[in-house]
Amino acid sequence: MGEWAGETVGPDVWETCRELIPAGSVFAFLAEHRGALFPAEMFADMYPSANGRPSMPPQILASAVTLQALNGLSDFETVQELRCDLRWKAACGLGLNDMAFDPSLLAYFRRRLSRSARPNRVFEAVREVVKATGVLRGKHRRALDSTVLDDAVATQDTVTQIIAAVRAVIREVPGAAEVAAAQCTAHDYTDPGKPRIAWNDEQARAGLVDALVGDALRLLGHLPEQQLGEKAANAVGILALVAGQDVEPAQDSDGRDGRWRITRGTAPNRMVSTVDPEARHVHKTRTHQQDGYKAHLATEPETGLYTAVALTPGAGPEHHEAAVGIDLLAEEEQPVDAFGDTAYSTGDARQALEAAGHRLFFKPAPLRPAVPGGFTLDDFVIDTTANTVTCPNGHTVSLSDPGGQHHQRKATFGKLCTGCPLRERCTKARTGRILTIRPHHDLLTAARRQAATDPDWQADYRRWRPPVERAVAWLVHHGNRKLRYRGTIANDTWLHTRAAALNLRRLINLGLTRTNGTWTINPVTA
Repeated sequence: MGEWAGETVGPDVWETCRELIPAGSVFAFLAEHRGALFPAEMFADMYPSANGRPSMPPQILASAVTLQALNGLSDFETVQELRCDLRWKAACGLGLNDMAFDPSLLAYFRRRLSRSARPNRVFEAVREVVKATGVLRGKHRRALDSTVLDDAVATQDTVTQIIAAVRAVIREVPGAAEVAAAQCTAHDYTDPGKPRIAWNDEQARAGLVDALVGDALRLLGHLPEQQLGEKAANAVGILALVAGQDVEPAQDSDGRDGRWRITRGTAPNRMVSTVDPEARHVHKTRTHQQDGYKAHLATEPETGLYTAVALTPGAGPEHHEAAVGIDLLAEEEQPVDAFGDTAYSTGDARQALEAAGHRLFFKPAPLRPAVPGGFTLDDFVIDTTANTVTCPNGHTVSLSDPGGQHHQRKATFGKLCTGCPLRERCTKARTGRILTIRPHHDLLTAARRQAATDPDWQADYRRWRPPVERAVAWLVHHGNRKLRYRGTIANDTWLHTRAAALNLRRLINLGLTRTNGTWTINPVTA
């Protein structure tokens, strides 16, 4: 690990040009307190070997990637700022004539961070500053939200994905090139372009899909038996995935005759790019779709500070807001008032968070009646202890009990609906109404009742939930809606660094200073 020698190339910018650096800026703060915020020992585990040439001091690189994340710059743009901008030179401790370093060093440093035991140490360092100042002392509210971040690669259509996956297998798997030469005839896979067909001809497109899927299956089926390395195994797995996720047997075919068609609709958890296999289709609403990842955040609504963040693939139940929200609040030392929209209001999330002592202000999801304008679940009297359900007309039936209150159960009214005067408002089913009671029914019912009838709950939700939208806007400002990296790990490290930089800027605006070795908030400027 390189050490800071205290010598600069040319005059020290902070010492000679201090009056030119905007006071109260992140640049001035890092110029003065960089060593205290990012001490050398904080990065010692990232450089375990004493051999080789000493690196660029990690304090300089940590300051550079923090400013990079704050300003939404590429590696090349960041190095240009370090070479030409006095503010950046002062913040990172470079001399006036210092030409900085090659942009690849930033990628190398981020890779070291993401592969280390503490990939989010920059965020953790700023969080320790927040804790030391006591700025969150007595502030017991946390607002949760998520936003979709676009992936760093172009979304690929089915044809392009299959061709790219075949090429990857040919490139990475020993012996695959010979198999492809003998078995794959749909396309010249050495040609970088798309197949030359009449793309407006439906039959030609269908024939191409048949041929490409056939190529993929024959290639997979004829690969030599061997132990594969990581890259080769990933290439084979991706080809198997893309050859199956977007195609299905043609009408009146089981696929064995080689006839395929592109699947109608979107396959669940569909991979959208062979270049970034972890990116996904993300439906933030029923009508709006993006391709990429989800950024999840928890904020303190009065100060706007991020208390926790996480980046996940955009699809899958384990990446849903309610599941991630539990993790965002897991490190809170005391129970908090948690605010969130309907995405967080699942039974499992409510049970886990209430068991941890948190007070929930999650907007319940609205109930949808089986008949427009008709009865909803709350119009039935449901006793989960006695296992009975009474309909609006007074008929009572027993709940099925396959697994008790923690499993889905059903109430079947059947013949009781025959001749019922309320039937038209209750069900369209010929066999009568079947009511599904989901796990944690009582929790969700109480939440709907509280949200509808408690004016204090409503007032708190309206006041403290909206500020998180401002935190989302800060997060994606400066073109940061689109990610610059591939994969969950690299992008999660970036998200934590971005949140750390925004927290640092917010603390400085609140009056952050360091007095006698202690981080404090100046009460005059706070």
